[in-house]
Amino acid sequence: MQPVRWGILSTARIGRAKVVPGMMKSPLCTIAAVASRNEASAQEMASELGIPKAYGSYEALLADPDIEAIYNPLPNHLHVPLTLMAASAGKHVLCEKPIAITRQEAEQLKEASSRVVIAEAFMVRHHPQWQHARDLIQQGEIGEVRAIQVLFSYYNADPSNIRNQADIGGGGLLDIGCYAVVAGRYFFDAEPVRTVALVDLDPTLAVDRATSALMDFGAGRQLTFTVSTQLVPHQRVQILGTRGRIEIEIPFNAPPDQPTRIFVDDGNVPGGRSARAVEFPVADQYQLQGEAFSRAIRGAGPLAYGLEDALMNMRILDALRRSSQSAAWETT
Repeated sequence: MQPVRWGILSTARIGRAKVVPGMMKSPLCTIAAVASRNEASAQEMASELGIPKAYGSYEALLADPDIEAIYNPLPNHLHVPLTLMAASAGKHVLCEKPIAITRQEAEQLKEASSRVVIAEAFMVRHHPQWQHARDLIQQGEIGEVRAIQVLFSYYNADPSNIRNQADIGGGGLLDIGCYAVVAGRYFFDAEPVRTVALVDLDPTLAVDRATSALMDFGAGRQLTFTVSTQLVPHQRVQILGTRGRIEIEIPFNAPPDQPTRIFVDDGNVPGGRSARAVEFPVADQYQLQGEAFSRAIRGAGPLAYGLEDALMNMRILDALRRSSQSAAWETT
């Protein structure tokens, strides 16, 4: 198919270091332009990655008739406004997670999604390790899945970092807790009915630095997770069934230049020593995400996760925040 011509909104690190280099590997994606409010920054990124055009404003990029799709990795509070602006210019939008700060804010995107393709950038669902793990679940490899446990943490106490600024949507729940929610929904292939959360706020930064939650998916299925922005870097997903378990070794930051592994264990030997490793060849989940979105634009493949999926994720995140205030179960 004809490659989709992409424009990148901002020189954000996630785009510059991971998403854009991944997409540039693909014959389905042409990175044609980058924009920043600082033209020198845009020029620097364009030179570094070999992007043909650099703009000193977001408006200039959106006015470029050659650009078909936009990748929006701006800070959380700018996800909806700039996605709406891009949609008004007739551009399709792949927006970084979370797609908004609240479900109510995300609802503003509904009308625009009838005219252009809008999706949330959860690259993990495009990685073969996630897809194979779900295939094993659906084939009954580990029996009936009843429990999923997610840990995801890193350490960042820098007050100038956007993840530590409460007024623009900072905090661990929106930044990485959203991945735990997606993991539960993806592997259970269901939506939670209620949730309860415990949140620890940084006394100076006023953002959630640690959030733990229990989510009820019905029929005895439970997701538990802990995410933190001020703990040692670590990540794991454990999926437990009645006859076995699956462990994803690097579930979220899967390296784009190394093989990855999951472990399938029937539990016969304590300590995981009965687990067998399933190794996957090198795959760049950002490349695969860009290709899936580009195919959807061209009508060459279905959009597996569109705006409605993003709205459901925001609905659950809202319930988690309500629970942190009410100290009670909240329906989703």
